[in-house]
Amino acid sequence: MYNLLISSGAAALVCFGLLLALGPAWWWLALLAAGVVFLGSFVLISRAVMKKVEAVMETAMKDIQNQRFEKGVRELKGALGYGKWQIYVTGQVNATIGMVYYLKRDFSNAFPYLEKGFFKNWMAMGMLAVSYMKRNRRDKMKDSFEKAVVVSPKESLLWALFAYCLADGGDVEKAKEVLQQNLQLLADGKKMKMKEYGELWLQFHLESAGTIQKQQMAALGVRRRIVRR
Repeated sequence: MYNLLISSGAAALVCFGLLLALGPAWWWLALLAAGVVFLGSFVLISRAVMKKVEAVMETAMKDIQNQRFEKGVRELKGALGYGKWQIYVTGQVNATIGMVYYLKRDFSNAFPYLEKGFFKNWMAMGMLAVSYMKRNRRDKMKDSFEKAVVVSPKESLLWALFAYCLADGGDVEKAKEVLQQNLQLLADGKKMKMKEYGELWLQFHLESAGTIQKQQMAALGVRRRIVRR
């Protein structure tokens, strides 16, 4: 990473410069100054790079929301170049691209980007896990979910999604261990209730197209009644 190299180089120059100027007896001051320079340089470069990445992603998402899908994806892919400068940028951008493709139901294009996505993005990890499930790679599905819940333990939808996928594959006992919610439904051999999560649940595309359309139309009807009032 260029940021790490530049910050390390600046710190090394300061350290050696002080040692030459003050002598070896002042090694502690040289190291202290080097540490300050490294941290300051790293933070400043990180902020500058992330501002550029955020600007690109904001523009890209506006294009995608305005149905300029291909243009938005190209812009997101262009942001991958910043990965040479800052750690985790590549993973974050890949996760975003994968999620965009997934939401468009372009699962074949979404999969490789989700695989390279940022492990702390729980929604992208959830989509990756579902993608593994649909490919009958259940071990990879469980592994992806387990990584996601470790870093995002407070996301109830993530736990519910994990349990749903386990139960869908017949592993009801494991699903019971993962999730205590909806336990009675699982014990009775019924599907878990996921509608309470609304659009967040629907975007994982685990419901049939007809079910999704009905729920969206129902929601639209509610909105219209609210507007009329």
